[in-house]
Amino acid sequence: MKKIWIKWCFIVLPVVVVLLLYAGLGQAVSSDSTGYEGPSDKDLRKVLSPLQYKVTRENGAEPPFKNEYWNNDEEGIYVDVVSGEPLFSSSDKFRSGTGRPSFTKPLEPENVVENPVRGSFFTRFLMKLTKLFTKRTEIRSRHADSHLGYLVEDGSSPTGVRYSVNSAALRFISRDNLEKKGYAAYSRRFRCVRTVGPVGGSAIESCGNME
Repeated sequence: MKKIWIKWCFIVLPVVVVLLLYAGLGQAVSSDSTGYEGPSDKDLRKVLSPLQYKVTRENGAEPPFKNEYWNNDEEGIYVDVVSGEPLFSSSDKFRSGTGRPSFTKPLEPENVVENPVRGSFFTRFLMKLTKLFTKRTEIRSRHADSHLGYLVEDGSSPTGVRYSVNSAALRFISRDNLEKKGYAAYSRRFRCVRTVGPVGGSAIESCGNME
């Protein structure tokens, strides 16, 4: 009986320990101390539009020139539509002629993850074929794991690359609403100088990036 008990301890106890460690690791991975953890998939289907869900969760794409932010020139930041994590700034946005929001660099580089291309075999084959002409890499948000778009080599960009992003993956926070929406830390990135013309003239406000 004693031998059986010892044998049981050597077999079962390690298994229990491994399971407990695995459970703890899973809990640590799923928790997000930044506060940018997204809702469950079930809830996302309720709060996102069909296009937003298709783009962010199914690696879809929206039509060029027929999306919300491709020609938005207002000052502010762009955050993940699922988690709200800051991704891009209007200060780094430029007209690429592609009909999609394009940025020279991320606002928060750690929130934009570069990944190998996902999708079906046919999709990957087309992407590899495209790379013969233009190198591009999938970009996703770190905390929500939303598909954002692609990082593309682009000679027209000041940095030589273009972050081509789907509007459906983004939510825009205007400069005037940053504090109200909980992004006050980014307000200092936009500096405004108010000048008044001659007597009776109107005031002119000039804004720019502080960095």
